Amino acid sequence: MRRDLGAETILYPMPVLIIGTYGEDGTPDAMNAAWGGIHDTAQIGVCLSADHKTTRNLLARGAFTVSIADAAHVAQADYVGIVSANDVPDKLSRAGLHATPAEHTDAPLFEEFPLALECRVVRYDETSGYLVGDIVNVSADERILGTDGKIDAEKLASIAFDPVALVYRVLGPAVGDAFQIGKTIG
Repeated sequence: MRRDLGAETILYPMPVLIIGTYGEDGTPDAMNAAWGGIHDTAQIGVCLSADHKTTRNLLARGAFTVSIADAAHVAQADYVGIVSANDVPDKLSRAGLHATPAEHTDAPLFEEFPLALECRVVRYDETSGYLVGDIVNVSADERILGTDGKIDAEKLASIAFDPVALVYRVLGPAVGDAFQIGKTIG
């Protein structure tokens, strides 16, 4: 038997996305955005309210990065989501995060997070808080690459937000080959 839970923001997995920007003075900033994902081919969509410093930064510079939070840095990922740079200007150093310039956009990469998307702002809707960005490059630290040079999901150990239990979870093992396992039916 199924049970109605109402209109809730429940979707699994919910990636934990760390949005990186530069402020007016070139100071790097990061925030945790749990509401986002692929919008279209080579585009990402993220919900960010207009009052975030990160939102103002990316609109001013036209660029941002999206790092995939990992299990090794779950405390840092959570910290940059619960502390605002509007209130704590040195939140990156407090979190122990180290920023380096991205090669393809005017936004920072964070050494601790091994996978990042470099993005250019396409549009931002202030009413809904929905941001769309073109993905212009994806960079991965070699520590998460397999021998084939591709991203190894187990080495990445990306985390997802569980909106029901209010915890972060690591994605689990593979359970089937995409576009293949379905062929075993019929």
